[in-house]
Amino acid sequence: MYTRLTIMQVDTDRIDEGIEFYEESIVPAAKTQKGFRGIYLLVDRKTGKSISLTLWDSEEHAIANEKSRYYQEQVVKGVQFYTKPPIREGYEVVIQA
Repeated sequence: MYTRLTIMQVDTDRIDEGIEFYEESIVPAAKTQKGFRGIYLLVDRKTGKSISLTLWDSEEHAIANEKSRYYQEQVVKGVQFYTKPPIREGYEVVIQA
C-alpha cells in the first residue's frame, strides 16, 4: 500500500468551511479513483496546519492518479483555503495495524 500526504496551511478562520468542502467535494471524488483505499483529513485548529492523507493500492496507482491530472484538480479546488502553497509527499505503507 502507498500513501500520499498533502500538507496544507489553511486560514484558521475558515477551518470548518474547509472541512465541509473537503467532505462534500474531495472525498466523493477520491472514492471514484482506481486503486483508492481510503482518505483522512488531519487538522490542527490552533495553527491551521492540515494534512490530507490518501491511501492507494500501490505507488503506481498514486502516480497514475497524478498523471491523470486528478490530484492537481483537487488541489486547485481548495485554493481559497490555503495561506501557503500545499506540499505533496508520498510514502510506502510498511506497517498497518
